[in-house]
Amino acid sequence: MARDKRAALDLGAWLCWADECGQNLRPPRAATWAPRGRTPVVTVTGKGYGRVAVAGLVCAKPGERTRLMYRVLVRRGQPGEVKGFGPAQFAALLDAAHVQLGGAPLVLVWDNDRRHLSRAMRTPIEARPWLTAFQLPAYAPELNPAEGVWSVLKRGLANLAPHDVYQLTMLIKTKLKRMQYRPMLLDGFIAQTGLILEPL
Repeated sequence: MARDKRAALDLGAWLCWADECGQNLRPPRAATWAPRGRTPVVTVTGKGYGRVAVAGLVCAKPGERTRLMYRVLVRRGQPGEVKGFGPAQFAALLDAAHVQLGGAPLVLVWDNDRRHLSRAMRTPIEARPWLTAFQLPAYAPELNPAEGVWSVLKRGLANLAPHDVYQLTMLIKTKLKRMQYRPMLLDGFIAQTGLILEPL
């Protein structure tokens, strides 16, 4: 991580941690309160198929407000649907982040997922001179602040039973939008990794 931080400082760049998560119509289970002897039951319709994939970036730079940027991909189980975030979808997210961050260089830090290491993904990265990519060590989710975003998101969806994939998508977007307006929460995700973003 020190190498990634040093590169970002040398370039005057934003340090962006990327990750993806997904959620289907079955809600995550969580502890809740109920009268003694009455087990709470969450009714799930079980109708249809639906999955929401989310790709996100936690972007930080010393002296700037920490940002969260994301894109949502809805799968309805139709033939020919895009199954997840591939090179084209991720490149669009990175281009949007580059514009929203004022055209500054980006240092991308993400895990060793095979899609991230593929030639198809390396091509758009190499085609963007403002983008530098680094991989996290293997099996090190605790070094990625984006994991904190997904943890808070999943806790917010716990025990909720959306009727369809559209309602699930709206819930996810609403919860992520709220996080975007809480930079101190995002700073907490970064602090949890042990990384200090003060200039050296």
